[in-house]
Formats: sequence, C-alpha cells, structure tokens
Amino acid sequence: MLLPGKSDERSERWSHKMAVKTVSLRLTMQGNTQIENMTKSVADALAGAGLSAGIVTVFVKHTTASVMIIEDEPGIRADTVTFWDRAVPSDPAWQHNTRNAGEDNGHSHLRGQLQGPSVTIPFLDGVMLLGSWQQVVLVDFDTRSRTRELIIQIMGE
Repeated sequence: MLLPGKSDERSERWSHKMAVKTVSLRLTMQGNTQIENMTKSVADALAGAGLSAGIVTVFVKHTTASVMIIEDEPGIRADTVTFWDRAVPSDPAWQHNTRNAGEDNGHSHLRGQLQGPSVTIPFLDGVMLLGSWQQVVLVDFDTRSRTRELIIQIMGE
C-alpha cells in the first residue's frame, strides 16, 4: 500500500508501453469439422509485427468454429472428426434447432463452446514457442460453408 505523496518505484520502472499489433484474416471454410492449418499465417503475422518477445493470441469471431493446437497429421485429423462426432453428435432435437426454424447446427455451437474460440502462444526472438509437433489450426464445426474471420493479436516488445 502506498502512502499519500509516495511513488511506487516498481510502477515507474515497469511503466513502458507494450506494443499491440492486430491482423485480421478471412478464410472460406466448408464446415463439417474441416481443419485448416493456420501456423504459417500466424508466423507471418508475427514476423510482420517486428516484435521480439511476448504473446500472440489467435481468436475466431464465430460461435461454430474453434482455434486449437494439435499435432496436425492425417490420423489426428481423422480422430478429431471422430471425437467430435461421438462427443457431441448432430441431433435435430437440440433446442437450438427446434426453436430456430431452419437451423440444424445446434451441435456446432456446443462443440464451439467446449473447445473455445482462441489460443495464446508465447514467442521469443520473433518465433512462436510451440513444441516440436504443435500446430495452430482452425476447426469449423458448422453444417455449411462460411467465411470465417480470425483475429491475430500480438502483444510484446
């Protein structure tokens, strides 16, 4: 606690501003648990930011899609689709479908809720600190083709 008239040396020492860079990407996705590797796009945005250390957040602006980190190989892609089909199956009885005429994507919303819309990755020397096999992917759970908007926000110095 600070006494009146006293300054906090720590806050003065840490008062420099952190840079924030934001990049928006649009992708046409087909739905049905399509997986699109975004690692290069994120790395390119990071390189363009000119920052050396900090965090990068990848966020999808939709409730029927998610951003994940996976080992992006054909077996895991197939297993990911199978997992979501088993965990949250398509069902015309989902309330979202029955209460909204013409809707058939209640399961898509639930999958998006469970997985979440974003990931945050630390970076150092302008390079994401991903593990050897980790890749950033966008997963589109919807039942039809849509254009998806992603926000890549980079904070650092």
